[in-house]
Amino acid sequence: SYSLLHASRKTFSNVKVSISSQWTPFCLNSTAPELRPYELWNSSHLFPNPEEATLFLGTLDTVFLFSYAVGLFVSGIVGDRLNLRWVLSFGMCSSALVEFCFGTLTEWLHFYNKWFYCCLWVVNGLLQSTGWPCVVAVMGNWFGKAGRGFVFGLWSACASVGNILGAFLASCVLKYGYEYAFLVTASVQFAGGVVVFFGLLTSPKEVGLPELGAEEDGGVEEDANRPLMGSDDADDDDRNYSIQATDTDNQPKAIGFFQACCLPGVVLYSLAYACLKLVNYSFFFWLPFYLSINFGWKEAEADQLSIWYDVGGIVGGTIQGLISDVLQKRAPVLAISLLLAVGSLFGYSRSPNNKPVNAVLMAITGFFIGGPSNMISSAISTDLGRQDLVKGNSEALATVTGIVDGTGSIGAAVGQYLVSLIQENLEWMWVFYFFILMTSLTILFISPLIAREVKLLLHERRLRMLAE
Repeated sequence: SYSLLHASRKTFSNVKVSISSQWTPFCLNSTAPELRPYELWNSSHLFPNPEEATLFLGTLDTVFLFSYAVGLFVSGIVGDRLNLRWVLSFGMCSSALVEFCFGTLTEWLHFYNKWFYCCLWVVNGLLQSTGWPCVVAVMGNWFGKAGRGFVFGLWSACASVGNILGAFLASCVLKYGYEYAFLVTASVQFAGGVVVFFGLLTSPKEVGLPELGAEEDGGVEEDANRPLMGSDDADDDDRNYSIQATDTDNQPKAIGFFQACCLPGVVLYSLAYACLKLVNYSFFFWLPFYLSINFGWKEAEADQLSIWYDVGGIVGGTIQGLISDVLQKRAPVLAISLLLAVGSLFGYSRSPNNKPVNAVLMAITGFFIGGPSNMISSAISTDLGRQDLVKGNSEALATVTGIVDGTGSIGAAVGQYLVSLIQENLEWMWVFYFFILMTSLTILFISPLIAREVKLLLHERRLRMLAE
């Protein structure tokens, strides 16, 4: 489900060059051979030059992400109170209809209006925000913390797989017009929403299995379900509760928004994710455009080449999640990856006009940026939402996920406008310097958590040495 949401979202970034060309017509573009070129010129002449069109495209990204961020805070709360299957399928189907209107219907009718585009993209952001909190909550219902880093690292590749799928679909039909890229991905997403409505199992209890943590008597799984950040004297007998528990007598009241914000680590990881998602989504929204403009490559070729960033993110999220499971600590793994991300960003900013070299550097950058981004938005969000402080008291998983991802989307929203502004007034090299600054701030925000977890690792090592 989330792959399909990302595939449709990726379509917009894949066709930016075509949209910019359509909004700033000139004597040689596709409007010239028409019977009434004068009327078509005036109907689609939104901007006098490509620079202003590029700035508006960045504004649309910002509008989408701001509404997406607001929606995430609300969707997390709604997901903890309503059936996750209903919320997710509604968001997928209705978002597909909005994308069809935005990219296909307006082009077929030759209706071009900046305010209409902005309103549609605000609605799309709100609808798409139903996805991530719900899917993370469902996964949290099925998997405990033992192996969660690897499982969620592998599963969170769904976003990158969606990006690859979206790039593939868009590049296949782009020669017929950018409106068909929106048509294909919106149709696939709508069909996926129907499948989710009739087929998704949101918790083990729906098929008669015991809830997560209900069957354990202690021991290994009890230790595996220890929170990411919690006091050493926490009550080990507390149990996890399913998001979709149907036993209303035992189901606790959903946690409030401000209570979830006060959970240990939520604010720091939210701020860190705001900086990191800014960088990750800037690659997501602008990479094909950058490759086309900076190197002069064809848009379809740039779309296909941008896939390598997502390939690096898939491998990075899986490997780093597995390592964090072995260490039973997330923050040190994040810190090392982000330090290497600074170097990879600097290297990629100096990539030559060579497609194989660019693809390799792009995959390395995706490994060190996409991997930590996937870990924070999935495994760490689940850890934070299942701490001992909320066990037996409230259900917080979708709410915490919405807070972390919502804060990240606010940072990403601000970043998309800044990227277009920096690119217009300076040059692309300064955009990469901006990315390096944001990655460094990510490390700064999680530094207290890094220090704490490194201290715990050293303490555990000393205990093992004494035991030997």
